[in-house]
Amino acid sequence: MGNFVFLFLACILAGFALINLPLAGSALAAIQPITSLIGILAILVFSLVLIFKGIIALVDK
Repeated sequence: MGNFVFLFLACILAGFALINLPLAGSALAAIQPITSLIGILAILVFSLVLIFKGIIALVDK
């Protein structure tokens, strides 16, 4: 599972990208709240997974 750490970090960065996605003035402006919500959830979930993996790594040693 250690190989997935970079994937989790990439998912966190993708969450930040979704939050900062400029949709104002386009046809997709109506889904701005949805993209922000998905971005926030992605950041929270994958950050918690990384914290959990770090705690497990510390306890195992």
